Amino acid sequence: MTRSFLDTNILVYAYSSNDMRMGSAQKLISEGGAISVQCLNEFANVALRKLNMPWPEIREAIDLICALCAPIIPLDATLHAMGLGLAEKYRLGVHDGMIVAAARIAGCDTLYSEDLHHGLLVEGQLRVTNPFRE
Repeated sequence: MTRSFLDTNILVYAYSSNDMRMGSAQKLISEGGAISVQCLNEFANVALRKLNMPWPEIREAIDLICALCAPIIPLDATLHAMGLGLAEKYRLGVHDGMIVAAARIAGCDTLYSEDLHHGLLVEGQLRVTNPFRE
């Protein structure tokens, strides 16, 4: 069975009403997939600062995302150490390394992300896929 992980940009596009990627992002979320606490934190930050969503709407969006997506991977020292190692090995930014580590911890084989390198195979098990690529 294929298990997917959703990067923060998928969550953001699902709530970006003026973005043509909205429908695709909403479909990915409705199909479920693992996420991390980091994704929820980044989503809240972008929703507040760039999407101008009020706090009640942000909380409602996060509640819906949490209901549809599982597991939600916590940030801890193990994930942090793995993320740093992956960032170094694959020349990723630190935050991207943490996303990749969370996807690995969740046992995912697909990481949906627009920001990471499309097609990158991590540790022979996790493939980065840009769902918006044409």
